[in-house]
Amino acid sequence: MKNTAKKVLAAVLALVIVFSFAACGNNGKKDDSKAILIGSTGPLTGDASSYGISVKNGAELAVKEINEAGGLNGTKLAFDMKDDKATAEDASTGYDALMDAGMKVSIGSVTSGSCAAFADKAESDNLFFITPSASAANVIEKGTNSFRVCFGDPDQGVLAAQQLVKDYKNIGCIYDTSDPYSSGIFDAFKAEMAKLGAKYILQTFDAENKKDFSTQAEALKDCDVVFTPFYYTEAGLVAKALVAKGSKAVVYGCDGLDGIADQIEGVDVKVMYITPFDVNSEAEATTKFVEDYKATYGVAPDQFAADGYDAIYAVFNALKAAGIDDVSDMDASEVCDAVVKAITDSSFKLEGATGTMTWDASGACTKVPQIVKLGA
Repeated sequence: MKNTAKKVLAAVLALVIVFSFAACGNNGKKDDSKAILIGSTGPLTGDASSYGISVKNGAELAVKEINEAGGLNGTKLAFDMKDDKATAEDASTGYDALMDAGMKVSIGSVTSGSCAAFADKAESDNLFFITPSASAANVIEKGTNSFRVCFGDPDQGVLAAQQLVKDYKNIGCIYDTSDPYSSGIFDAFKAEMAKLGAKYILQTFDAENKKDFSTQAEALKDCDVVFTPFYYTEAGLVAKALVAKGSKAVVYGCDGLDGIADQIEGVDVKVMYITPFDVNSEAEATTKFVEDYKATYGVAPDQFAADGYDAIYAVFNALKAAGIDDVSDMDASEVCDAVVKAITDSSFKLEGATGTMTWDASGACTKVPQIVKLGA
């Protein structure tokens, strides 16, 4: 009898232990399987990979900070970026994979061409996304579900035209006719220059001819400034080509030039560009981000990393403002409607690494631009 009693007691104790672990295995925290998946696509390989990697790093840093601080009322965030190689086709494929994995909120795609494809699918599902860096006008024109952290292309084109006419007499411009980002900024620049009654010398290139800029540099070498509304890889080549022609022109660009510092190292050229992020800013939110990023990755962040970081915090704060801490019983459309209402409310404001931000129903972000100066 004693042995039987002992066996029964042991069995009961074992059951108690099993149920205790089942109840307390997460130390009183919510089930991690209910983590809110924030999806994205970006170029993690290929020529534009530095943009995607920076956004991914910034986003992952924000998710880490949020989860370590308790998440969204105990619910953790998860982040996944699919490699879209900066192509629309791969962005569409990545979107489908993320939806299959349970994505119900997103930071969209990194580059404009990819994000336009991502936006088409997101509009059909009424999925909320806020892209860190896709600045083409059509990215947020599709529906009420689309937002962005960065400046839009038209904004940058207008700002550049106004600044160049104010500061320079002999103005040049070169743009990429095959790229939505470059063309979008140029179109706004062209319209504003016409409005201001200002003249400029124009040169172009396309995706098939973006390695040798000697012809364009020859045409622009006598300019005081050359407006370069495209990415830093080609802008660096343009700067070197101008110097090779003996030009003293200032190379003036937009946020795509963030990263050009390494391209012009040792080159006697002055570069300026419009950006929402200055790594040397003394603003509290910016300095904290820069310090944390350096501690995590061992290098200083660029604008794309800051945009990715701010995009995650925009999603987090909008979910919190909407009173959502568990999306497991909600579909993407329900989450979207609640988040859009929260983020466009007049009381919503984000103090981020790229400045103080607000959003309206257009999806555009309102914040103050900065001008970064490099070189001679």
